[in-house]
Amino acid sequence: MTTSQDELLPGTRRALLHRIAVAQAEGRAPSLAAAVVRGGRAVWHGARTSVEGHAPDADTQYRIGSITKTFTAVLVLRLRDEGLLDLGDPLEKHLPGTGAGEATIAQLLAHTGGLAAETPGPWWERTPGTLRPELADVLGEQPFRHPIGRRHHYSNPGYALLGALVEKLRGESWESVLRREVLEPLGLHRTSVRPEAPHAGGWAVHPWADVLMPEPVEDLGRMAPAGQLWSTTGDLARFAVFLAQGDDRVLGAESVREMRTPAAPAEAADVAAGSAYGLGLQVERRNGRLLVGHGGSLPGFVASLMLGVEDDVAAVVLANCTSGPAVSMVASDLVRIVAEAEPRIPEPWRPLRDVDPSVLDLAGPWYWGTYAFALRLTADGLVSLDPLAGSGRRSRFRPNGDGTWTGLEGYYAGEVLRVVRRPDGSVSHLDIGSFVFTRRPYDDEAAVPGGVDPEGWRGIG
Repeated sequence: MTTSQDELLPGTRRALLHRIAVAQAEGRAPSLAAAVVRGGRAVWHGARTSVEGHAPDADTQYRIGSITKTFTAVLVLRLRDEGLLDLGDPLEKHLPGTGAGEATIAQLLAHTGGLAAETPGPWWERTPGTLRPELADVLGEQPFRHPIGRRHHYSNPGYALLGALVEKLRGESWESVLRREVLEPLGLHRTSVRPEAPHAGGWAVHPWADVLMPEPVEDLGRMAPAGQLWSTTGDLARFAVFLAQGDDRVLGAESVREMRTPAAPAEAADVAAGSAYGLGLQVERRNGRLLVGHGGSLPGFVASLMLGVEDDVAAVVLANCTSGPAVSMVASDLVRIVAEAEPRIPEPWRPLRDVDPSVLDLAGPWYWGTYAFALRLTADGLVSLDPLAGSGRRSRFRPNGDGTWTGLEGYYAGEVLRVVRRPDGSVSHLDIGSFVFTRRPYDDEAAVPGGVDPEGWRGIG
């Protein structure tokens, strides 16, 4: 008997079920639903329930809280990709008069705009949005808590501003834009601003007694772009595929990769924990595994979506209780279980279809001073520069079409690699942001900054 590589092995499925069963029991959640994605599709759904009337499946809605922020960030990146704004623009340029317009759009996305974490007045997650009809009610008289751009400080009002920005530039409601530009193209038909049956009810579980109390369900009004959405494990599994691969109907792979890249300076505690924040996505390292995604909570609900990009595995966990199960830990454990039990099978090696001989001549060893590197041409059309020993600066470079390449990651991200040739056309050296890479250590035939000692290499007798 053989098992399709798209299916999970029975032992893996049981380990996943065991993990969510422990989370639901120990976290005392009325219900908990989860999904795992691998290879671009959902490969497992599971659920546990203990309350009559709460039998969740992949189609049952839960509130997803701040995972909503990732959807709002996608809308903002779409505006950027269309040329309607630049991430470096101050908010005031497009949405004047808020009192927080000095913060840039990128800073709002990454929570580095210095804004307060919460709105003034009563607890916004548990009171009607009609109490905050205007942005001034969301921000208050003193919207800032920190100097702009100096630190990461999670801000719910910041995403209310981003939702208002979307409305201003599109000329219609955030909800309408979200449905037309993201939900419908991605087939997220069970994701909505208001609950649609079947949906779970939200519960508070007493911390010292096994009793329940229903939580209120409020329309968040102006704060909706920060946490309003309801969704299902099925829809969020499809959204996880989008966050991994991109979709040109919504946002291309390069822009989605930009969302997953840390953009906020981390606090000391965050550095120790290996966590950071991108553009609408949390980024963290757990047990040596890089995970991106977002958590969410509103009274009565907790949620987590975690994506292990390198493992090609994602997990969604939703529960209907105000507190209890550590759903982000559960989601990361589901990714780990699949990644360790059934490691990703790499794509077959394939050679380049064709290659420019002048580029092929660049392959091989290069030296930055006395540091040895190797330049390789890869089948995806990129070149990579990697240290031959240790963990030095490494990067992949994409061609620019004019004989230069631009770095994609690490120290050389955004830096330009140029080939410098002699008058006879032969290669003298590579230049990367003024760093000279030569074919030999301190090659006296290349333009090494500072020159090369005329006596060359020598021993000491």
